[in-house]
Amino acid sequence: MNTTLRELLFYLKSPSLKKDSNQDLNYRIQKLAHLLIISILTGMILSPIFGLIEKFELINLENHAIEKLLESKSKLTIFSIVVIMAPIMEELIFRAPLTLFKTPRYFSFIFYSFSFLFGLVHITNYEVSTNVILLTPILIAPQFILGTYLGFIRVRFGLIWSILLHACYNAFFMFITFVA
Repeated sequence: MNTTLRELLFYLKSPSLKKDSNQDLNYRIQKLAHLLIISILTGMILSPIFGLIEKFELINLENHAIEKLLESKSKLTIFSIVVIMAPIMEELIFRAPLTLFKTPRYFSFIFYSFSFLFGLVHITNYEVSTNVILLTPILIAPQFILGTYLGFIRVRFGLIWSILLHACYNAFFMFITFVA
């Protein structure tokens, strides 16, 4: 896992269109698992910030879109939306186009722009308020960072792998939500 983390951090310093030439399925599944663990740990590390935001009543997280879904939809419907539909649609929108930008000079800008837009789209999970607008950089940080991880695996292995990572990540947190 340390190797995967080093590869990821090195890549994020200077994103490029370089594919991973290792086609071995076991290798790729192992990298996917490592990236999933890294993604989950990143999300968990950032979660206390959201606890502070709620504790200081800056934002009512009970108004989050997931909370509203939990009140109005079945678990199967929520699972279908969050774990199947959203990863497919979001990866097609935010990661599929990455390989269209062949100019190395601009690729890094494009890579981070798509990750930022991916994060920014998730601000719609909150009810718009002055605090939400002011806290937008913090509120979208987990999705922005996840977007960079998804971009990494998309470029290195292909679109299906970013969809799988995204779906597994969402499934993990939906499982936690359903069990809690």
